Amino acid sequence: MPAVISPEHAERFAQEWVAAWNSGDIERILSHYSDDFEMRSPLIAERGFAADGCLRGKDAVRPYWTAGLAATPPIHFELIGVHCGVGAIAIHYRSVGRDKLVLECIELDADGMGIRAEALYRDA
Repeated sequence: MPAVISPEHAERFAQEWVAAWNSGDIERILSHYSDDFEMRSPLIAERGFAADGCLRGKDAVRPYWTAGLAATPPIHFELIGVHCGVGAIAIHYRSVGRDKLVLECIELDADGMGIRAEALYRDA
């Protein structure tokens, strides 16, 4: 049974997650997820990685995120806040340079690894 995520744990996870993205290190980013995690995003479909907007597993997600890291302007996230729930957190951040507000919902396993994630976007 999933545990209620504490605000302290959620904040630590979110801070490290944003730092990983801002570092541009794909392996550091992927270290937050299980090998077979599922990622959903409208950008996955928009950019031609999967018509249904869903990728499964690090091997499938790596090329999508690597392409994002190579984009111009470079990715830079500013953490706005983090919300916690039962076995899940939601990271609210601004994607600087792309003028987007994003809510990234991540379901965690018992070891604190992401097993399912979904990115929700709106213009800033």
